[in-house]
Formats: sequence, structure tokens, C-alpha cells
Amino acid sequence: MSNSSPDIKTNLDLVRQRIDSAAARAGRDPEAVTLIAVSKTKPWHMVARAIAQGQKDFGENTIQDALTKIPNTQNQPDIHWHFIGPLQSNKTKHVPGNFQWLHTLESEKIAQRLENTCAEIGKILSVLVQVNIANDPAKKGLKTDALDAFVDALLNQQFKHIKLRGLMTIGAVDADESTRRSWFAGLRELQKDIAGKFNLPDFNQLSMGMSDDFEEAIEEGATMVRVGSTIFGKRDVKV
Repeated sequence: MSNSSPDIKTNLDLVRQRIDSAAARAGRDPEAVTLIAVSKTKPWHMVARAIAQGQKDFGENTIQDALTKIPNTQNQPDIHWHFIGPLQSNKTKHVPGNFQWLHTLESEKIAQRLENTCAEIGKILSVLVQVNIANDPAKKGLKTDALDAFVDALLNQQFKHIKLRGLMTIGAVDADESTRRSWFAGLRELQKDIAGKFNLPDFNQLSMGMSDDFEEAIEEGATMVRVGSTIFGKRDVKV
């Protein structure tokens, strides 16, 4: 593999074209799909190059790595950071004020900690509930039959600072296309069901699809796709 730096401009352009085409095939507005450039493990200068090409949303999966980059955009309110990794209780205090979105909520305890910190610093955090739609023991997230009770419990807390906005899932990379599509469609139906059952008009986000399957996810209703290696190169690329 080449050790040269990836051409982030070209890569972003190609990903955006693929998003546009997938949305068109599904009869959807491509503007309804947010591209999250997954910058985990990548250095700040690569993020800066993506920002220079108009990229606004970035995904990180560890607090330590993210905090080497996020302060560089503190004066750029149009740059949005998404926490997309598993969140430990002792790290929750770092999410509000640094991230605008959390994609991996699956614990009432974590939700309460996030609410408390948001209240202390006067921030609002948009959250997605992570669902293990594939029922994969290697993946985190709620089982589908636990989702209603979890959402109900959170709403009963009447949190003022964390906002339930939708669902997120991570598919299995070795699944075939029809299986992945069935998972994505299943998450879409769960999102619609929850939004209707609990009268949540803003519960309208679906974070699903990554570098290998984001086009399928868009065709099945994704509103956020998390694309890393296709933009920034494989994790072992030296920069």
C-alpha cells in the first residue's frame, strides 16, 4: 500500500457524487443526507483539509483523540462533531460542549450524566439511540425489543438538555447486500414507529451506512452516513 497522503478533495467529491446518485435512485433529496467524515485516528491537518473542501460534520470514537482536534474549530460554529463510539461513564463530561451529536446512547445512566453536564454548562446535545438491529453479539446497542421501554424511560425523565433525535446502527461488514438492506429498512421502520408512538416529530434521524454500504443505506432512508476510509484512507496509511 502506498504511504502517500490521500487526495481528500477528490475523495470527498467522489463520495458526494455517490451520495447524490444514491439519493436520486431512491427519489430523495441529497440535501437530506448528512455526510459525516469519520476522522478517528486521523491527524488534525487531514481534518483541516476536509474543512477547506467544505466538509462540516466529523465523527470521532474516542474522547482522547477527538480533543486533539475539536479545540481547533471552537471559533467555527458551522463545524459539527459527532461522537460515534462507545461512551464510558467517566468520559461523559467531555461530550457536552465539544460534540453536538452523540450516536451511541444505550444507557439510562449515561443519559442522566449527559443531561447533568449539559445543564451545568448550558448546552444542548442531540442524541441517537444505538440499536443492534443485526442482533450481533459483537456489536453494542439495544435489542429491538428493548427499544420502546428505553425511549419511554428517557422521556419520563423529561430531560431538558439532551434531545432524542433518532436511531443509529452498525451493520456487519461480512453480510450480503440483501441482509444489510433488510437491517437498514428495519431501522427505518423502527424510527417511524417510535416517532409516531411517542409523538416525537424531531425523532427523524437515521445514522446508518459506512464506507462499504452507505449507498445502500441512503436508498433505505439514511439521513446520516459515516464515511471514513473512503475519504481519509485506510487506518494504516501513514501521513
